[in-house]
Amino acid sequence: LLQQLTGTLALAVFTAALSSLQYGYSLGVINAPQKVIEKHYGRSLGVWSEKAGGLSGNSTEEDMFPEAGQHPAVVMYWSLSVAIFSIGGMLSSFLVGFVGDLRGRIKGMLMVNILALAGGLLMGLCRMWKPHIMVISGRAVMGLYCGLTSGLVPMYIGEIAPKAYRGALGTLHQLAIVIGILISQVIGLDFVFGNDDHWPLLLGLSGAPAVLQTLLLPLCPESPRYLYIIQGKEQEARKSKSYTQFKKNIKRIRSSVYRQQLSVALMMHLSQQLSGINAIFYYSTAIFARAGVAQPVFATIGVGVINTLFTLLSVALVDRAGRRTLTLVGLGGMCCCAVAMTVGLKLQNEYAWMSYVSMSAVFLFVSFFEIGPGPIPWFIVAELFSQGPRPAAIALAGCCNWSSNFLIAMTFPYIQTLLDSYVFILFAVLLLGFTVYIYFRVPETKGKSFEEIARVFNKDRKKSSHPPGDGTELQQLKTSTDA
Repeated sequence: LLQQLTGTLALAVFTAALSSLQYGYSLGVINAPQKVIEKHYGRSLGVWSEKAGGLSGNSTEEDMFPEAGQHPAVVMYWSLSVAIFSIGGMLSSFLVGFVGDLRGRIKGMLMVNILALAGGLLMGLCRMWKPHIMVISGRAVMGLYCGLTSGLVPMYIGEIAPKAYRGALGTLHQLAIVIGILISQVIGLDFVFGNDDHWPLLLGLSGAPAVLQTLLLPLCPESPRYLYIIQGKEQEARKSKSYTQFKKNIKRIRSSVYRQQLSVALMMHLSQQLSGINAIFYYSTAIFARAGVAQPVFATIGVGVINTLFTLLSVALVDRAGRRTLTLVGLGGMCCCAVAMTVGLKLQNEYAWMSYVSMSAVFLFVSFFEIGPGPIPWFIVAELFSQGPRPAAIALAGCCNWSSNFLIAMTFPYIQTLLDSYVFILFAVLLLGFTVYIYFRVPETKGKSFEEIARVFNKDRKKSSHPPGDGTELQQLKTSTDA
């Protein structure tokens, strides 16, 4: 099996994962320099002056808005700067299948890098015009890019990965995302780039991985499945698979019904976004502050480190323990942590030690999320579907992910106001529901070929008399020298 991990495969996965790194960086980069950016928005809009110590002009309003971020106009533009990223991703996720099949996975990723470079330049050069317009435009374009790559990357990695390592390699998409978030948290500190002088550079670096990826993508092989089925390039595809057996398997599954697979795919993505993970990140700084942490921002970075470490653990376990098992463990653990979080928040004013219960629950919640519910939904969709419907299924699942993400972002402040610390009981109930659903409806895909997984969902199909074997899977990518 180790022979399947070739240099060509390593290069291809690393290059594809640069898009995921960019996605994670774009997710996290906007948070750290918020106060600094709000000041620049206020100045550009003419509603705030640092020299005056508040709003320029009316002294009454100056008392009302001592900080730029409190002015309604700044609040509106800042909220749009954050939300437009999800809107862009939601819209472009529909086009994943079209872009992936138009010119291939490699050329598709290469084409959309134009969006990443454009978005990075708009934000990096935002001081040349109106910062609020430039940043919002750049975030929108970057959202379009991330919506496309969040589907293209798992699809490409899933199609080129050997069966034995498909889970581990698929999890690298999420690993790159959390590393990107961690990098943005660290270099977003005020003594690095998150300050008045360097914040445009901080935002502009969102497009930096696209430069390296653009140089490396031409060296990467195209998905053999795409070459054969979409392009019909049989000679090229034959180099990377057992051609005859693969052709037979394609014929076996072309009449499959995909309704059950789609339901599972959508529920897996809903479980990721409705788990409460974003609420945890929202609460984390306040929880650490109540627990007496002198610098809560560093504790939040600590959460980012935990994110990364437990995603690495998932990479190591996913092809041994299995997708279904890790997802169930993750969701069940998060459910328990959500209950502990509620108890800790309600009682920490009566018992000082309860604040540490809340703080521990934050770390454990994030740990359980990254073991399964975080990384697995991204690549399991590619496993659930055969080649024909796979791009469309990934597009629908991605749109579901982005839409529920946007929904949570827009409604969470109101839910929080309504339920206060009991908000985590709501998430605990949702997590319990997802756990039950996955226990009864989601099969284990570990060690199975795409065709074998498709047959699991088709109860009426007769079992093939052919024993499963490596011949049904696309084999490892190899150059003529097995590099």
